[in-house]
Amino acid sequence: MNRLDRITAILIQLQSKKVVKAQEIADRFGISLRTVYRDVGSLEEAGVPIIGEAGVGYSIMDGYRLPPVMFTKEEAITFVTAEKFINKMTDKATAEQYKAALYKIKAVLRSAEKGLLEDVEGAIQVFKNNTNPPAGTGNHIFEILQSISQKKAMRMVYFTNHSEEVNERTIEPVGIYYVNNYWHLVAWCHLRNGYRNFRLDRIQQLHHTDATFKIATPTLTQYLKDFSEKHNMTEMLVAFDNSIVKYIKEQRLYYGFVSEEKKKDVTEMKFMVAHPEYIASWLLTFKSCATILYPQSMKDLMKKWIAELQTHYS
Repeated sequence: MNRLDRITAILIQLQSKKVVKAQEIADRFGISLRTVYRDVGSLEEAGVPIIGEAGVGYSIMDGYRLPPVMFTKEEAITFVTAEKFINKMTDKATAEQYKAALYKIKAVLRSAEKGLLEDVEGAIQVFKNNTNPPAGTGNHIFEILQSISQKKAMRMVYFTNHSEEVNERTIEPVGIYYVNNYWHLVAWCHLRNGYRNFRLDRIQQLHHTDATFKIATPTLTQYLKDFSEKHNMTEMLVAFDNSIVKYIKEQRLYYGFVSEEKKKDVTEMKFMVAHPEYIASWLLTFKSCATILYPQSMKDLMKKWIAELQTHYS
């Protein structure tokens, strides 16, 4: 990226948030802080009203706006691709909000890019797998994000699966995440007086309240990190022979599956596990078709069990 393109991108980044730290800019473009200061200085010389405060970051004076932004053809295609995923993977309210935003984006595209979008729009599809649970049912994502932004508590009617009970509770949302075909909500629960994880498809009713948050909630990233450390979660990487991967698509969801990466002969799957013995027992059933890549403690556990079995059957 040349300097002119980078400075333009920095200006757009400054308009995307109330305050942007110099380190954020440096990390995004892989440049030094000194270069950031020089680029921001160039914007100021060009007449952009930037407010800089040491230890806080940069912001642009209220009222300043760029003329309509020009997108590249690659960026334009990305918007359409994202729309396909959002329509299938989120709730109706979020999909409608994104569609409204996309109309505004399309309005500032050049004729060539508009024509490109019309040509490729029908060439991109995202399908739900009918064998998996429906993702994001409940139409609550947008309301939850509003609650987090406004720091307002919510009233919820929730079905608890293990006890098969329906109860009403007040919650203070922390964030939402998508894993194993379900959307999850992390929130402080007044009923249980602690943080809880709720499946969105089990929320029967959800309403905003006027009550502000009473608990100083962490960010979702910090909460998940703290949760992992508190419960001694172990990150584990396992290589499965590609010949058996299709048979474990559903099974892996019960063992803390996080992500996968397909290689030439194997598929590497990452897991987060709280009880190593649980997943180790499962992996034994695959014999040499599953190989633990890390951590070493899991390899040692498998060796110990195999040695015990050998002694037992000899």
